[in-house]
Amino acid sequence: MKHKILARPSYSLLELELDNNEEVLAESGAMVYMRNVEISPEMKGGLFGGLKRSFLGGESFLVNRFISKGKGLLGLAPSYNGDITYIKLLGKLYAQSGAFLASSPSIDIDIKWGGAKTFFAGEGLFLLKLEGSGDLFLSSFGGIEEINVDGSLSVDTGHIVAFEETLDFKIRKAGGLKATLLSGEGLVAEFNGKGKVWIQTRSIAEYIGWLSSLLPPQRR
Repeated sequence: MKHKILARPSYSLLELELDNNEEVLAESGAMVYMRNVEISPEMKGGLFGGLKRSFLGGESFLVNRFISKGKGLLGLAPSYNGDITYIKLLGKLYAQSGAFLASSPSIDIDIKWGGAKTFFAGEGLFLLKLEGSGDLFLSSFGGIEEINVDGSLSVDTGHIVAFEETLDFKIRKAGGLKATLLSGEGLVAEFNGKGKVWIQTRSIAEYIGWLSSLLPPQRR
């Protein structure tokens, strides 16, 4: 899929050049502009699939299918400030809720229950499971970086975007009791094995906390 990622990294925009009858799936509300492209909302996976994505995965109930009629042009952007990354998916990938932006129609979007260990800094107990072969575009809050893991790597839970299924992980405290209470660091995901992790340079939870600290106290 021919694409460009513009205005990186703070206000990234994905621009796709589509051949005749080429199709793209995208998160609802992501379209910025289009030319020679038709849009068709759908519930990928049917009603149950739409409900799972919406209530469990934090994604939109519907996804939009864009179909090019001739030489098409399509601009997509996430709902928050940040970067976009391209992944040539061949297999399975897990991502935090809200990270999916667009993909080839051949990629299946589902929800994975991972138990309490997938509780990523308030993101919830569910992860997006992206599986298949094709083009995948994920978005992040802040810049996005890819890290190759061969052994172990600890990542603050609020900075995880996605990771390959070849990696095992567990959630633990950043350090001992003193470090947890005084360092400002909370939980980390400790990845083990060989594979890739995508991280975002900013944490939504930390950003919201910082904004809240600037607001005047409410009067009663």
